[in-house]
Amino acid sequence: MSIKDEFATRNFSIYGQWLGILSMILCFALGIANLFNLFHFLLIIFAILALVSCFCILFIEVPLLLRICPTSSAFDTAIRKVSSNYMRAATYGVMALIQWLSIIVTASSLIAAAVVMTLTALCYALAGIKGQAFVGSKTLGGAGVAQMIV
Repeated sequence: MSIKDEFATRNFSIYGQWLGILSMILCFALGIANLFNLFHFLLIIFAILALVSCFCILFIEVPLLLRICPTSSAFDTAIRKVSSNYMRAATYGVMALIQWLSIIVTASSLIAAAVVMTLTALCYALAGIKGQAFVGSKTLGGAGVAQMIV
């Protein structure tokens, strides 16, 4: 199944997964960019939180990495709990809220990450409301790709 075929399924969990990848890229890039802010020390804390969110999203959205990367069993258990659409929506909602709170310090580019994470949370919430089962993208290591390498 190609990416085009995945999007044609109209399953909001696929949209959420790809928006999650976009939010991961934004969190990484904007987290690094805002680390070097000399004027607002608190913004550096939000940049670090964006980088932490980036790596959490990476393991949530690309399940193949849990088998490849050496991580602790506690981390693996925590990431595996985020498997349903509602749990993913809640996780992205919390991460988005943290980035929205960065506006308290000053308006920065972290707002872009907050917007995309909010859209991701909405996609997962819509998938849950519509009763759509979570469908992992084959391109990102879901749907049996992890079992093929073992």
